[in-house]
Amino acid sequence: MPEQRPDETGDMGERRVQGRPAVPPSRPRQTPPPAPQQPVHHRTEQIDLRAGFPPVRHETTEIDLSQGLPAGLPLPPRRTRQGRRLGIDVGTVRIGVALSDPTGTLASPLETVDRRRDGSDLDRIADLVVEHEVTEVIVGEPRHLSGASGASAREARAYSRSLAGRIGTVPVHLVDERLSTVSAASSLRANGLDSRAQRPVIDQAAAVVILQAYLDAQRGRS
Repeated sequence: MPEQRPDETGDMGERRVQGRPAVPPSRPRQTPPPAPQQPVHHRTEQIDLRAGFPPVRHETTEIDLSQGLPAGLPLPPRRTRQGRRLGIDVGTVRIGVALSDPTGTLASPLETVDRRRDGSDLDRIADLVVEHEVTEVIVGEPRHLSGASGASAREARAYSRSLAGRIGTVPVHLVDERLSTVSAASSLRANGLDSRAQRPVIDQAAAVVILQAYLDAQRGRS
């Protein structure tokens, strides 16, 4: 009986193969690409432009505002301007100046500026606008009790125009200041100041009355 070679047969007569190469890994199954979507068609209307573009009609509706705004008309809320305001009481000898807090709620006396022929008083007020980062300037326009304008009102309007030319984009508003000086004097007397003691501060107090009335009116509108 011939001798078996260990490298040729095994126990069950199978041939042993040494050095068999490794089985390569299976390739991942490729997912077929998705089917292309069908294009969506939108209906369009053909316009013949050979004769030019069709006429454009702008239709408006007239609204009578003489009796006020129509009922039910939605209006956006009024935005209150933030920042300090400067109040000015224009006098022939002195200028009273008042300043508000940053929220535009409370007016306080600031200083009194002497009127100068060279316009240095306007320069001083312009400096105050920059220094306190003022967003609006309120100038009192003195009127008669009947509402008519006089020489003092014309002087205040001329002063406000001159001031507006010095402070750039900061708006200047004229407001009716009837009885502002009277109200300021009454308030100072209530605080124990007689007429002589009132002189250095009466112009500032009048500016406070002007500015505070404007601030209260703005809050009422917002």
